Amino acid sequence: MHTGGKLSELPRGWVAVKLGNLVQPSGERADPTKFDGLPYVGLEHLEGGNGRLIGHGWSGQVTSMKNRFNTGDLLYGRLRPYLNKVTIAGFKGVCSTDILVFSENRHVSSKYLLFRCLSPDFVRYANLNASGVQHPRVSFQALSEFSASLPPLPEQHRIVAKIEDLFTRLDAGVEALRKAKAQLKRYRQSVLKSAFEGKLTAEWRKAHKGELEPASVLLERIKEERKRADTAKGTARRVPGPGDTSGLPELPDGWVWTRVGKMAESMKNGIYRPPQFYRDGGVACLRMYNIEDGAIVWRDIKRMDLAPGEIAEYELRPGDILVNRVNSRELVGKAASVPPGLEQCVYESKNIRLRVFADHLESKFAGFWFQVFSQKYFNRNAQQTVGMASINQEQLGLMPFPLAPLQEQAKIVQEIERRFSAAGEVEKAIDRSLKQAERLRQSILKRAFEGKLVPQDPGDEPAEKLIRRIREERAKMGAVQGTRTERMAPK
Repeated sequence: MHTGGKLSELPRGWVAVKLGNLVQPSGERADPTKFDGLPYVGLEHLEGGNGRLIGHGWSGQVTSMKNRFNTGDLLYGRLRPYLNKVTIAGFKGVCSTDILVFSENRHVSSKYLLFRCLSPDFVRYANLNASGVQHPRVSFQALSEFSASLPPLPEQHRIVAKIEDLFTRLDAGVEALRKAKAQLKRYRQSVLKSAFEGKLTAEWRKAHKGELEPASVLLERIKEERKRADTAKGTARRVPGPGDTSGLPELPDGWVWTRVGKMAESMKNGIYRPPQFYRDGGVACLRMYNIEDGAIVWRDIKRMDLAPGEIAEYELRPGDILVNRVNSRELVGKAASVPPGLEQCVYESKNIRLRVFADHLESKFAGFWFQVFSQKYFNRNAQQTVGMASINQEQLGLMPFPLAPLQEQAKIVQEIERRFSAAGEVEKAIDRSLKQAERLRQSILKRAFEGKLVPQDPGDEPAEKLIRRIREERAKMGAVQGTRTERMAPK
C-alpha cells in the first residue's frame, strides 16, 4: 500500500494523524423504494475536482439498497478516485454505494476535510491505492492510512474561510477567462460569416474591379476539367445544378452558388478493418475524433496494418477535405482540410474524403465554408438511426457552395487566417492563465495544510485534545454497542 507523503514540520498546536483516527464512514443504509421523493445522489451528480454537486435524481428512480446521508455530511466518490468527486451535502437523501458518507463531526470541520480531499496529494494517494482495472475503487481501509495533519478547531475554520475567500476570487477570474474563450469562438464564427458574405474582401474587390474572372467562368472550367477526368477514367458523372437558392444569402458580384459535387474531383468513403488489423507500427489512420473545430487534430492516432495498394487507395493528401459521415446528429458533417506536413495517413470508414479540383478551388476556402455551413446543413438532412446520424456522398455532393473568383478565394483565406492567428495567440494566453489558476489553486491548498495560509493563535486549544476526545467518544460508543449486544444475546 502507498502511504501518504512525509509531513513537514507542523505548526504549534497541530498534530499528525491518520485519516482513520479522525473519521469513519457512516454505515447507515436505506431502501430507496420505501421513501417517497427523497433526493438521490449518484457519481454522475458530483463534478470532479471542485467539490460541487451538479444535480440529483430521486429515490423512485433507483431500487437497490443505498447509503443514507444527512445535511452537512461529506460525500466521497470512491470509484475512479482520479476523478476527484467529493462534496458536502446541502440536503438529506440517499446515494450510491460507491459514495462514502462521513457524518458531521464536532471535532473536525467537514469543509476542512472537503478541501483536504481535493488536495493533489490526497487524490494521488487514493488513486495509487485503488484496486480493480476497469472500475478501480479505493476502500476506506486504504484511505484510513493516509497521513494527514490536524490543526486546532478554530484554525480549521479560519483555514476554510481563507480558502473560500481565495477560491471565490480565483473562480471569478477563471469564469472571466472562460467567457473570453467563448467570445473568441463566437468571434471566429463572425469572421467566417463575414468572409462568405464578401465583407472581408469588399475593399479588396473594389480595388481589383475589372481584373477578376467571374466565378461563373471558373465554374465552366471546372466542368470541363471534370469531363476530362471522367473520360480518362471511363466514367460519366451526373452532377445536379445549383437547385433552389432562394433560402440562401445573396452573394457579392462575381460569386455564384453551386454545389459541392461540382467542385469534387472525387468522393470516397474510408476504409474499414476489424480490430486485428490495428498495429502499433502501422500506417496512421484518422478517425472522426481527429476532426475538431475545423482542423485535423493529431491526437490518439490509431494505426492499421495495410497493403501498399490499400494505402494508396485511401491515402490523404494535403488539400483533401475529410468529412465525418457518421456521428451524433449535432456533430455529423464536421470537416477539416488536410494540412501539409502530416505523415502518410489514411482515414477510417466513418469519414468521406472529398478531393477538390485544386487548380480551381482553394481547399482551405472550401474547408472554411464547411465550418460555417456543413453541420447545420447535415443536421437537417442526415438519416437517423439509434443514437447515431449518417450522411452519404450524394448528400455531400448536393450541399450548396458559394464559389468566389479564384484570386478572391486566396485573399479570403489570407484574411481569415490572419484574424484566426491573432485569436489563437489570445486563446493561448487564456489557456496559460487557466493553467496558472489551477496551479495557484493547488498551491493554496498545499499552503493551507502546511499551516502557512493563516496565522496560528496561541490561545487555540491544541489539536491533540481533539484527538483525545475523538478516542474517548469512540471508546464510549463501542462500550454502549457492546452493552446492547449483551442485552440482546439469548440467555
